[in-house]
Amino acid sequence: MKRYVEGEDRSQATLFPERLDDYIAEDNPVRVIDVFVDELDLLELGFEGMEPETTGRPAYHPATLLKIYVYGYLNRIQSSRRLEREAQRNVELVWLTGKLMPDFKTIADFRRDNGAAIRRACAEFVALCRQMKLFSESVVAIDGSKFKAVNSRDRNFTDKKITSRLEHLEKAVQHYLDDLDRADRDPSLVPERRVSQLKEKIAAIRTEMRKLRAIKKELPKTEGQLSLTDPDARSMNSAGKGTGTVGYNVQTAVDTKNHMIVAHEVINVTHDRDSLNEMVKARP
Repeated sequence: MKRYVEGEDRSQATLFPERLDDYIAEDNPVRVIDVFVDELDLLELGFEGMEPETTGRPAYHPATLLKIYVYGYLNRIQSSRRLEREAQRNVELVWLTGKLMPDFKTIADFRRDNGAAIRRACAEFVALCRQMKLFSESVVAIDGSKFKAVNSRDRNFTDKKITSRLEHLEKAVQHYLDDLDRADRDPSLVPERRVSQLKEKIAAIRTEMRKLRAIKKELPKTEGQLSLTDPDARSMNSAGKGTGTVGYNVQTAVDTKNHMIVAHEVINVTHDRDSLNEMVKARP
């Protein structure tokens, strides 16, 4: 006798297939997402695509894409590519979308084109929580968190970083120039092939130095910091990790009883000192 829990035979046919709804428990949060989004007036909130085109390929309904976005927010799935994969294999998302599986570009474009409408939908959720008396306590906890942007640290520049980088490059150029001087004094010490490589390296370094000096001239126009990929992102120190990251400072106010977010704001200021008063005013 086998003493293990056995799975079902994959090739076994069934007379009455199981319903997709049977895989989602009655208290599963995706049911809340489904009902909440379906009750929203997406046209009034300003979502694009509420009046579909009469010609061309049919588009996804904004409600479907909003459900995917909200699900990703609740489950810390930020990447549109990851949301695409989850829509193909995650039974909760398969249930939530009715087996629709939009690609990552469609999800990313929806998020980009409907930023203001999504914020208004979040405000509707806060209003719903107030009606349900989930914000019954007068005490909220307010804190800031650093969220990483798509901008890498190598593409973020400050005056200090540029100065340090220029000093390093100048030392490298001087080192290569010394090698060339040694080759001039005694050609046998440095092969001819090495000489041509040194000249190419010096030319490349000088090109990079010119770019850094050009960026340095632009710093006063960008409050002393410039991010090339995401212009609004800023370099911030993370006290908990002891490291720095290029991203945003997300201020959040949370109800102390039900742990619901009552207000939030995304800023690119590196500290929290000036944000407390604004968050106190923003809470319901």
